[in-house]
Amino acid sequence: MAAVATCGTGAGSTGSIVATTSKNNVTSFQRKGPRASGTDSGCSRLVSIAGTRPSVRNGQLLVSTGLPALDQLLGGGLAVGTVLLIEEDKYNIYSSLLFKYFLAEGIINGHTLLVASAKEDPADILQELPAPLLDDNYKKDLDEDICNHQTPDSNIKMKIAWRYQLLPKMESGPVSSSRFGHYYDASKRMPRELIETSKWHGFFFPEKLSSTLNKEPCSLTHGYRRLLQFIQKVIYEEGFDGSNPQKKQKNILRIGIQNLGSPLWGDDICCTENCDNSHSLTKFLYVLRGLLRTSLSACIITMPAHLIQNRAIIARITNLSDTVVGLESFIGSERETNPLYKDYHGLIHIRQIPRLNNLIYDVSDVKDLAFKLKRKLFTIEVDKHN
Repeated sequence: MAAVATCGTGAGSTGSIVATTSKNNVTSFQRKGPRASGTDSGCSRLVSIAGTRPSVRNGQLLVSTGLPALDQLLGGGLAVGTVLLIEEDKYNIYSSLLFKYFLAEGIINGHTLLVASAKEDPADILQELPAPLLDDNYKKDLDEDICNHQTPDSNIKMKIAWRYQLLPKMESGPVSSSRFGHYYDASKRMPRELIETSKWHGFFFPEKLSSTLNKEPCSLTHGYRRLLQFIQKVIYEEGFDGSNPQKKQKNILRIGIQNLGSPLWGDDICCTENCDNSHSLTKFLYVLRGLLRTSLSACIITMPAHLIQNRAIIARITNLSDTVVGLESFIGSERETNPLYKDYHGLIHIRQIPRLNNLIYDVSDVKDLAFKLKRKLFTIEVDKHN
């Protein structure tokens, strides 16, 4: 797959590898010592890209979702070449925050962003990204958020112990882009200079509409077709698919698509149970996943699944996604006033985890997960009431 690096394809690269092998009298299956320089002048086992790491399970290249606790629940992170589908909460409050965490993590690591929306201008979305926390402040902020609530001392200790299990080790000092996974302050905005120096592509669907639409014979709606063309153009022209190798250091394309399937995209799956465009969304996901599989890219999609009345469509969408996470907010429900759930803002459901290089999908063994948006941090923990 795209995450596994291969040797150089040029004739010069092949010749140099053969010459090196003959000179050192070793085979390509033997472990090679560390190189003096950090360049990609030879064959490496995995692509060396900032903000990525190989999976300990299958060697697949991973990127962080921007929420380290979610990374751990998904098996270490989001695999490059896959789709993470987030089923939006009822009022699209917390799913929008996870969407921004994913984009913010890309900016910190210098990844290229592709932001698509039919509701908000991508430039406005980037202006609302959360600010990264300094490495020496994240534990202090976490402890403050926990202790600000009136909880018995024994429960405080248990909560801190549980959350520290989901925290990677960090070094003190300024935020570092060389490690995997960062923490963000939801109460502050990312510095403007970081956003201005980042590379990103925006797709705002209302701007792509024209007065004279070509009615081409296609099962895709106009919005989905234009978005696929836009994604394909960025992947091919900037070398994320490998056909036009990136001249500089290899990089990751982070694709974020907001509110996919909503009527704003010209889709009617949320309006009626027997919709005319039921195959349009599934075909879009099928083609998109094919593009991702052969490129150094990872995609996160938020979708108002609670508005889709046809459960058969939900099943097809799930099968066409690699990882599926559902958010259930307590706003407007009886749990909002239930004292048993006063410590939480909602539940998070890990519905599907990809079992890569297999024909079947894995189901998470972790159940009853709850989330809470504290003063600064979005935290995930086991719901002790279930």
